[in-house]
Amino acid sequence: MEDHVNAGKNETVEATFILIGFSDYPDLQVPLFLLFLTIYGVALLGNFGMISPCLHTPMYFFLSHMSFVDLCYSTIIVPKMLVIILMEDQIISFLGCIVQFYLFCTCVVTEVILLAVMAYDRFVAICNPLLYKIVMSQKLCIQLVCGSYICGTVSSLIHTCLVLKISSYRSNIINHFFCDLPPLLSLSCSDVSINELLLFIVASFNEISTIIIILISYIFILITILRIRSSEGRRKAFSTCASHLTAIVVFHGTILFIYCRPGTGNISDSDKVATVFYTVVIPMLNPLIYSLRNKDVKDALRKVIGSEMVFHCSKLGRGRGIEKLYQYR
Repeated sequence: MEDHVNAGKNETVEATFILIGFSDYPDLQVPLFLLFLTIYGVALLGNFGMISPCLHTPMYFFLSHMSFVDLCYSTIIVPKMLVIILMEDQIISFLGCIVQFYLFCTCVVTEVILLAVMAYDRFVAICNPLLYKIVMSQKLCIQLVCGSYICGTVSSLIHTCLVLKISSYRSNIINHFFCDLPPLLSLSCSDVSINELLLFIVASFNEISTIIIILISYIFILITILRIRSSEGRRKAFSTCASHLTAIVVFHGTILFIYCRPGTGNISDSDKVATVFYTVVIPMLNPLIYSLRNKDVKDALRKVIGSEMVFHCSKLGRGRGIEKLYQYR
């Protein structure tokens, strides 16, 4: 791919970008690689386990889609980040950079909306349990999930199209561990004020609207919890809500910090650390916080794991192993 030339400014856009990542800290390369690899492995196991056909209620329907989105955007980011850390292969093609940003943005916006949808689902389930199955019908659940994916796709497509209109860049060195929009805009030779304004408006609108839905839902949930007579019941309910809200605060807090402020161009070390939380850590925490503490999910996982073990044993012809497995179950 040849360099694109800006005749007016006599500047070029390279066919590849260089992702700096965490190369400023050479002594931490091995510990960071092991840490991120471990977190990514746990995230894969947790989110794969949540995409289970054994769970049919609306809550688990939304959870399975959130796990799918977590799985996607962590896979979009982490493997390349691990390659940068371990092999020092910091080069990414221009097309690869654009595709990575598009897919990442789609997944993040989708998850932002899914979190609001899940908060509304919990509000209906706790505050109106008798009407839950009527209100959260299968048709509505499918519409809410499809709407989340559509909003994520459209938002990402708008930003990507505007990035593709940038004719040249003053440098091909990105001070980040993946191709995010703010560092890309900071390298542009042309005026990107419209891009920055649109990023601020879209991100702020998505954040404010979804946070309002989440806050209102959890306020009514907490009011309902306070009416529970059993102190043990209140304690368990508060514990569950606290863990959910913790995940939401970390996820939304980092997005607000990165995108919902004017002039988000120069990426600092604190920005990188904040980004690690919602690109690497949150996909690992979500299945633990939202699901794996739940008895229904644990039972479903046991069934899935058990059926896989039976299939594996039967394929190898280990009759004794199957017999013991069924005795165990």
